[in-house]
Amino acid sequence: MSGTYPPVYVVDDDTSVRESLARLFRSAGLPVVTLASAQEFLVRSRTDEPSCLVLDVKLPGLSGLDLQEELAKANVQIPIIFLTGYGDIPMSVRAMKSGALEFFTKPFDDEALLAAVQQAIARSHNATNKRKRGASSSEALIGGSAVIKAVLKRVSMVARTDSTVLILGETGTGKELVARAIHARSRRSERPLVSVNCAAIQQSLIASELFGHEKGSFTGALQQRVGRFELADGGTIFLDEIGELPAETQVALLRVLQEREFQRVGGNQTIRVDVRVIAATNRDLKAVIAAGTFRSDLFYRLNVVPIHVPPLRERKEDIPLLVEHFVRLHANGAESRSGSVDANTMGTLQRYSWPGNIRELQNVIERWAIGYGAEELSLDESAVPAQPADAPLDGSAGPELSGTVKLHEHVEALERKLIQRTMIAVGGNRSEAARRLGVSRGSLLERLKKYQSMTG
Repeated sequence: MSGTYPPVYVVDDDTSVRESLARLFRSAGLPVVTLASAQEFLVRSRTDEPSCLVLDVKLPGLSGLDLQEELAKANVQIPIIFLTGYGDIPMSVRAMKSGALEFFTKPFDDEALLAAVQQAIARSHNATNKRKRGASSSEALIGGSAVIKAVLKRVSMVARTDSTVLILGETGTGKELVARAIHARSRRSERPLVSVNCAAIQQSLIASELFGHEKGSFTGALQQRVGRFELADGGTIFLDEIGELPAETQVALLRVLQEREFQRVGGNQTIRVDVRVIAATNRDLKAVIAAGTFRSDLFYRLNVVPIHVPPLRERKEDIPLLVEHFVRLHANGAESRSGSVDANTMGTLQRYSWPGNIRELQNVIERWAIGYGAEELSLDESAVPAQPADAPLDGSAGPELSGTVKLHEHVEALERKLIQRTMIAVGGNRSEAARRLGVSRGSLLERLKKYQSMTG
């Protein structure tokens, strides 16, 4: 195997093991870097992304298993082979479930380990080539409309720079696909793209997730933790739902954007990083600033290059291409034939306003296409709501206005209809529905319970 591959990283606190493995891999023509701790790996791997990581389970400070979990959470894809002198079944299960390729107990067979490393390198090399060819068919930005062409043009323009990007758009429009497209076309494409959903992390823990923490810095901090910014060093970090960041974390993020440095929670060591920041939100940040919950200076730091991703209702001419893509994707995945879509069905799909955007369309097509064996596909009438979600809220869905109907009854009817539509659009996800409706999750649950009791 040629030495043109990126190096194999060996991380083991036993000097004799490191030296033995270095000789073994170099004898097969593989470049090798040997390190004694996970912390050394996190610093050194910023300059050379490994083709494979041979990792000891028991390490000083951050353990091998914890390092693996952190890399997995941050979507850093490095083939990992574990070594341990303390091997047992639970440890093996944990490692393999988290994505390890192999698990070798010391003393190990040199030839078997070398074969596993060579196989991991080949797999990593194939994956890298696939990334170079661009996004996979399931992740592509699909469409020929003027508005999506404008987005693609802006993506190509900004990808050549290191500028901070703010992606704006409704839920389900494909904001993360835009972020991935920018990263894939950038000079950082061979380095990690680390994604963080700011709305999915407890506010009390988000600073630790982003910047890491020191052992003992708060209750439950049993060991040092490396944050997402460190894992993304040299690459790109994608901060989705940026409008949900708590105030104190906004201050820390502002410093990173200004100075490219931060400190772990509970630490005093300044850590410098080279990270390209892409943020996204479905909220009107100017309105959030006016409400006093988002910093205006942070907004201006993020809004260097804004990209607006249009809702599907503004690019309905792209629906046939999207439908064809999703039919092929989901029908093939179910090992059924993918046929054409009949004209009546396509008309139905193009008349509907898709409040859940591309995500809702994909969900509908997936439910419909899996297991469908006909050459020409006709949509089940129940697959799309009968009433378009952009129908005016004029009272037609509720009781007629008359002298005998109280205002609160009419408002409740409209509210119930709006909640129903939103729940359909988000596939029943109550947290997402609450965000789109602008209410707390608890408030939404109370309303759902109330309307269920009224109808049944």
